[in-house]
Amino acid sequence: MKLPRKPRAVVFDLDGTLIDSEALVKEAHFAACAELGVTMTDAQFLSLVGLHREANDLQLKGYYGDDFPLEHFIALTRAHVGDRVAPLKAGAVELMDALDEAALPFGLATSSRRPWVERHFAAHRLDTRFRAVVTRQDVNEGKPHPEPYLHASKLLGAEPADVLALEDSYAGVTSAHAAGCMTVMVPDLLLANDDMRAKALVVISLADVRGLI
Repeated sequence: MKLPRKPRAVVFDLDGTLIDSEALVKEAHFAACAELGVTMTDAQFLSLVGLHREANDLQLKGYYGDDFPLEHFIALTRAHVGDRVAPLKAGAVELMDALDEAALPFGLATSSRRPWVERHFAAHRLDTRFRAVVTRQDVNEGKPHPEPYLHASKLLGAEPADVLALEDSYAGVTSAHAAGCMTVMVPDLLLANDDMRAKALVVISLADVRGLI
């Protein structure tokens, strides 16, 4: 397994790729739904993974109706998460160290908003490590649209074709592939299906990415 060319830059997704946050987010979603008297299934939650908030809002209204109290739901999920911070995924630090040693700049392209990014960057001392950070608030279109990866590539000074994108979700892989990036999927809650394997190399963990660079 190898990349078609040596990358000039790397872009990480955040949730489920760089940080192990999806289980915490799932717990918060299920707790909020229970408090509102509705049920969320595993399949419904997985349909939200990797999407930005506006897309998630549409999904939730589709499941629970147009009168579903979205703002209250979001407040409940935030209250459930509280001040907790998700840990880094296994192999993340080692991969970032390897990228530094190889003089490969790296950035972030996430569907999350800046406060969530800043909380985790501060907790894990990542503020000075990333050359570019693209949040949902920095683009007009979120994943699965290619704009997040196009913007991150531009900020890193590399053509998308020379950028290695690391993702865990279907929306993220679709975004990176549509941008023209070399894409690697590191599955978290979502298993790689045939569509994902057609768009990305699939590895088990971030430790496997080190062998590709």
